[in-house]
Amino acid sequence: MNDGNSPLQNEWWLPRHPRSARRARKYLRELAEVWQLQSEATDTAVLMLSELTANACVHSRAPRGRYVRVRCLLHGERLRVEVSDAGFAMPEPRVAGCYDEDGRGLALVAALADEWGASPRPYGIGKVVWFELSHCISSPDPSPSPGPSPGSLLRE
Repeated sequence: MNDGNSPLQNEWWLPRHPRSARRARKYLRELAEVWQLQSEATDTAVLMLSELTANACVHSRAPRGRYVRVRCLLHGERLRVEVSDAGFAMPEPRVAGCYDEDGRGLALVAALADEWGASPRPYGIGKVVWFELSHCISSPDPSPSPGPSPGSLLRE
């Protein structure tokens, strides 16, 4: 378990392909279980990660063979998820019409995240788009029930 003084970290590289958003969702759900994140925080983080990964795969305008990097950090009860790609264009939220099939991803991230942003990568080509969520850790039940005793199961 995290002692709160140093962040837990995990990262993976995904091909710039439409199926990568699905893989990112799966990896984050598995990581959330290991890190014991709250169910609601996990669902929210998975939704936002899916949007950012899909955007990186579809809109990055990067050369063939480039990958998308996903990095997750847990510091105390705060989860930070970063999606990096080789594209230079910074994401901009837009207003989608009621019949538009896309254009809502960043608005969703802005509405659900405690904080989010984008910046050029410091030592390379492309950008990083990130979001943060607070209060993500599942709290242990303060008075867990010990359950039935083995002897009580045998009594009728």
